[in-house]
Amino acid sequence: MATKFSKETYLYWYELMLLLRRFEEKAGQMYGMQKIRGFCHLYIGQEAVAAGCMTATKPEDSFITAYRDHGLAIAKGVSAKSCMAELYAKYTGCSKGKGGSMHFFGKDVNFYGGHGIVGAQIGTGAGLAFADKYNDTDSVSLTFFGDGAARQGMLHETFNMAVLWKLPVVFICENNNYAMGTSVARTSKVVDIYKLADAYDMPADSVDGMSPEAVHEAVARAVKRGRDGEGPTLLEIKTYRYKGHSMSDPAKYRTKEEVEEYKEKDPIDYVLGVLKKNKWATDADIQAIDDRVHQEVEEAVKFAEESPLPPDDEMYKDIYAEEGYPFIVD
Repeated sequence: MATKFSKETYLYWYELMLLLRRFEEKAGQMYGMQKIRGFCHLYIGQEAVAAGCMTATKPEDSFITAYRDHGLAIAKGVSAKSCMAELYAKYTGCSKGKGGSMHFFGKDVNFYGGHGIVGAQIGTGAGLAFADKYNDTDSVSLTFFGDGAARQGMLHETFNMAVLWKLPVVFICENNNYAMGTSVARTSKVVDIYKLADAYDMPADSVDGMSPEAVHEAVARAVKRGRDGEGPTLLEIKTYRYKGHSMSDPAKYRTKEEVEEYKEKDPIDYVLGVLKKNKWATDADIQAIDDRVHQEVEEAVKFAEESPLPPDDEMYKDIYAEEGYPFIVD
């Protein structure tokens, strides 16, 4: 079976996507046991986006995304242990237990969040790109958002400035077909989101988000444009989430048949098929990967369970505060 990518790349994609899937499945299980509280948006089904983006970028490139952030955070290098601890609201979490599911952060690996305000990260992502250009770093900002955020004014203002200043940013719309429970077709006459770039003379493309190969190729082209000083690109990566918008969403706005249709395109199964057809991995090799992933997720849960809650003196740290504010009592 002829492939465009190496054995090592497919093995990397398989193990990464499997880790993201198993982490999210375990997070859902712990949420059901009330070990995890609050909002929780799972990335199950969208793993090929993270995988393809990772092989098409450098560690110095920044990622910033919305509140469905677990998968991209772990892919970028935030440890599964610190991510699970954050879900548990523990002090060892990647945001010291104060951010929760929607606000993962890993500055040391250039992962700049997890943002809960719909579309707000689009402007911040362009700001990261502005800093890269200003400092002449040769880095690119990958700015992720959902299809619902495409209706926000922030997107349009940011697109205008990013094109005008030729910022090294790749705007990535992870279009999973539903903004919460509302289909794209019910929110706009323009259902091909990549066409929004036409109004700003910005290059854009539609990408198969169930294929890490297609994601890699599209992102690689867009990243090269950014590094070469040619400005931003919009990629509409068409993917699908198998679960509801959040853990509290029964997803009754779509049919079981639709979900099953997308599961037949599962990117993890596809990559596993490539590995087997090319005889790049034996059953024992695959089992070893499965075992490593299982152990990493179980260790993450153990770490979260045994970690302490944030101390009381963390309450007013890491926040903006007005000096002399009269309503805070020590």
